Amino acid sequence: MVTLILPGYSAKNKEWSEQAAENLRIDGQIRPVFWDHWTDPTKKFKVKEKARLLGDISETLVINIVAKSVGTLVASYIIQKYPSQIGKVVFCGIPLNDFDEKDKEEMKKAINALPPEKIICYQNEADPHGTSEQVRNYIDKINSKITIVEKNRDDHEYPYYEEFNKFLV
Repeated sequence: MVTLILPGYSAKNKEWSEQAAENLRIDGQIRPVFWDHWTDPTKKFKVKEKARLLGDISETLVINIVAKSVGTLVASYIIQKYPSQIGKVVFCGIPLNDFDEKDKEEMKKAINALPPEKIICYQNEADPHGTSEQVRNYIDKINSKITIVEKNRDDHEYPYYEEFNKFLV
């Protein structure tokens, strides 16, 4: 089993990815992902391309995913391509305010590809990229059986590693 940690777009998410990798206590390999545009600004961030590359690396393994922000969209493409290989998925900080309708549709397809007990979503109540209320309304329309954990924060930080561990075991 491999657990992919898919961070947000900004380079400040490198620290989150590293901390998640250090704090996850689950069996198998833990692979924090570092986007190449963080160190090479000439690289363009293409969500589908990232998902294809990561999915190809993991195509023979059972995959857990811990994804934050735009990483949730990358995760959605991986889930759609390899639904039978997905173990569990932790979505953090789904940036609904930043997603267009096509992005939301891709996430909906991914959510529909898995049983609800394989997905959990952490969303801060006043996350500036999408409030917990917005995310709850969006996900409930897709599948109201998916667990959404609302946290009393007003930022886009998701340091809930111990809770991730409990879900992923």
